[in-house]
Amino acid sequence: MRILVLNGPNLNLLGTREPKIYGSETYNDLINLITNHCNAKNVAVEVRQSNHEGVLVDWIQQAKGAFDGIVINPAAYTHTSVALLDVLKAVDLPAVEVHISDPDTREEFRKVSFVRAACVATVKGRGLKGYLDAVDVLAEIK
Repeated sequence: MRILVLNGPNLNLLGTREPKIYGSETYNDLINLITNHCNAKNVAVEVRQSNHEGVLVDWIQQAKGAFDGIVINPAAYTHTSVALLDVLKAVDLPAVEVHISDPDTREEFRKVSFVRAACVATVKGRGLKGYLDAVDVLAEIK
């Protein structure tokens, strides 16, 4: 199984960005956590991050035929991007939406997720471990 993990805007700032909400672990800690978990499950994984919506769209388009599933933390694009919703639908790969915090317990605008309609599951509020749950969801599908 091959999984693409995509991270949206500002996730590269993990460890320094609002640690009360997102924790003190860094983006490199996240990559290592995901990589080690996938290696233990014999799952090939590639982890990417971009602050640019179009780059995320391009990567999702390129995932068809190259990956078996997508874990996506769209970050702020969760609440604004019809483009991410449309491309997830277009590539027709199982996708799991993940959020480090629980957006449903935060500001009202964060409770809306456009991408959720194209995902087989959503994991939220589990910190970085939520990514591992998302990988496990995809591993059980294939």
